Amino acid sequence: MKRLLILLIVAGAAAWGWHSYNGGWWPGGGEGVSGAQQGQGRGGRRARFGGEGPTPVIATPARFADVPVTADAVGTIQALNSVVVRSQVDGRLLEIAFKDGQDVKKGDILARIDPATYQAQYDQTVAKKAQDEAQLANARADLERYARLAQTDYGSRQQADTQRATVAQLEAQVRSDQASIDNAKAILDYTTISAPMDGRLGIRQVDQGNIVRASDSNGLVVITQLRPIALVFNLPQQQLRAVSASVARGPVEVDALDSDGTTIIDRGVVEVIDNVVDQTTGTIKVKARFPNERLQLWPGQFVNVRVFVDVLKQAVVAPTAAIQRGPNGAYVFVVNDDETVRQVTVTVGQQDEMTAVITSGVKPPEKLVTTGFARLTDKARVKVTTPEEAAQPPAAAPGRRGTREPGQGGRRPRDPATGDAGGAGSAAPAPDAPAGQNAAPGQNRPQRDGQGSGAGGRRGNQDASPAAGSEAQRPQAQP
Repeated sequence: MKRLLILLIVAGAAAWGWHSYNGGWWPGGGEGVSGAQQGQGRGGRRARFGGEGPTPVIATPARFADVPVTADAVGTIQALNSVVVRSQVDGRLLEIAFKDGQDVKKGDILARIDPATYQAQYDQTVAKKAQDEAQLANARADLERYARLAQTDYGSRQQADTQRATVAQLEAQVRSDQASIDNAKAILDYTTISAPMDGRLGIRQVDQGNIVRASDSNGLVVITQLRPIALVFNLPQQQLRAVSASVARGPVEVDALDSDGTTIIDRGVVEVIDNVVDQTTGTIKVKARFPNERLQLWPGQFVNVRVFVDVLKQAVVAPTAAIQRGPNGAYVFVVNDDETVRQVTVTVGQQDEMTAVITSGVKPPEKLVTTGFARLTDKARVKVTTPEEAAQPPAAAPGRRGTREPGQGGRRPRDPATGDAGGAGSAAPAPDAPAGQNAAPGQNRPQRDGQGSGAGGRRGNQDASPAAGSEAQRPQAQP
């Protein structure tokens, strides 16, 4: 018994839902719903699901434009110059005169090593030179005396020649001492480590107080030149001829793009094309240079690369969305003057995400359909909208089913005879019809908005005639 009761409740709920959706109760024998109203309901459903009529589309005219011919790749940023700063002498690191990540100029002091040992060696060579210079001065004086004696035959010529050789020997010794001084001075200067070029320092590899040696492989710090900076990338060997011809004509522009492929990070030029093709990958290595004034490119960074190889002058351009593919190749839908479309086979040259170059099949300013292909066929009628019109927000549709305007009041009552809600599309009530003749015979269902309820409303329902129930309708609810 309980199951039967539940099934009856579910069936009643389904019937009430169907009544709410269709705007009235199921007609019985065709008495409660007129033929015109039935046709109107079928027409409303056809309009709801598409019906007949022109297909709405968005069309854009083809145009002439200069289209750049580009080659895309992925490249790696490299420092134009990179130096590992190492100590050239052994010793204790007395001072570190830089901070990690600091920008330095050529000649800036970076670190100092204990110079005591090297200063002593320098002083020793200076003293040795002074000693040899004193001996040279004495030897020159003796040579002058021996030469005068030899001229007057009071001295031996051999003794004068021997003294002349001694002077030459001491002069050579003095020059050797000067070389030793220069060497000691250079070693002493190596205790002060300076920047070899302009650039940015990395993270230091050794701390103050440690013993550093010239043989250390890590060095003290790495300095890299970031302005300008280099970009190395590979292109297929099939593009080598076009890129080489472009470089021969003049500077070739290169754009470094962000990961989205559209944001330009920096602009540079091709600097060199490698002299050999990699036989393993079939690619050629290309190096470009960028000014990198805003320091947005960093060594080791991967970026998208776009090389502008050539420019197509006055090419026929259309949106990529207009190009369709079929068994016979690419085609487009061209809008005719009588608002019909025709399918045209085209030849597509260069194409990217936004623009396609059409080499044959279309002439500007023919309009090409870009959206609305689902129901589109050859010679179909269309309703054309421009992209600018489609971008405008649609106007609000007043009076939609299930919504109320402010101040509209309660729910509109339904006509029991026709199942339609009273409103702007309802027929006006007969002027002679009494208020009680708005219901079909035998229907005593109370009204939804409370109007016509009570004893007078019930008496009106009992006294209504079938003719009045089929023709008269409830007056429209006023907002």
